[in-house]
Amino acid sequence: MPIVITLDALLQRRGMTLTELSERVDLTLANLSILKTGKARAIRFSTLDAICRELDCQPADLLGYQQ
Repeated sequence: MPIVITLDALLQRRGMTLTELSERVDLTLANLSILKTGKARAIRFSTLDAICRELDCQPADLLGYQQ
């Protein structure tokens, strides 16, 4: 899939763990892990909003397109 998720890099830049983000956005660690590894087939706008709010980023900082 040409859509890439850069959640790992964002977390590292913010000095935050996946567990901490999970607690802040009220999502299970398993669901965030699926997103982080690029195995998610979809993401809800409410989830994207919560992640961007907590990481102080834009959706384009989290999602990319690779040809």
